[in-house]
Amino acid sequence: MIEPLGDQGALARLSDEGAAFRWAEAVRKLDPPWLLDVVQAYATVAVFHDPSRITAREALCLLSTVEAADASSIASPLHLIPCCYTLGPDLQAAASLLGLSPEEVVRLHSGTEYAIHAIGFCPGFPYLGYLPPPLCGLPRLSSPRLRVEAGSVGLTGRQTGIYTEPRPGGWMILGRTPLTLVDVPSGYFPLRVGGRVRFQPISEDEYAQMK
Repeated sequence: MIEPLGDQGALARLSDEGAAFRWAEAVRKLDPPWLLDVVQAYATVAVFHDPSRITAREALCLLSTVEAADASSIASPLHLIPCCYTLGPDLQAAASLLGLSPEEVVRLHSGTEYAIHAIGFCPGFPYLGYLPPPLCGLPRLSSPRLRVEAGSVGLTGRQTGIYTEPRPGGWMILGRTPLTLVDVPSGYFPLRVGGRVRFQPISEDEYAQMK
């Protein structure tokens, strides 16, 4: 289903995240001259157009004819993210809430391959899903931290994510990566919707060396 999104965009609702990614890629590949941006978030895709080149009604009509791209023709890069779990201030508390040992939390979190379903909150922040069932259901902190350091790996509900810049935040923090995942001035944003992420446990010594 495609519906208007203001007077310069359209919003497509697909059956699931995979279908949304394939449809978004088909629109990007089509690359009509009026296209300004394609933004996927979970099972929805926003398509923005240049109103000087096409009307909203015409854009809706054209987009309604677009068919999702073949999955085999789309690149889905895997990003291996080192993570030092001993630097996670909430690892022990999260394990207690889940009824698991900290080692089991680390094993489950790092043993799962996540899809990047959306980017938001701050530049380049990836919303990754979905957590394995034993890790699902963690609440946000009752009182958000005023500052969460860049590289902090957090989780809540069914999702995990990485703070790419220092920000206030209420997710429980399991660990930290030494990698720089965003550099706004240079346009460096390696994590994009449709990509995949897997965390690799590292020690504090390895963290310091990589940092």
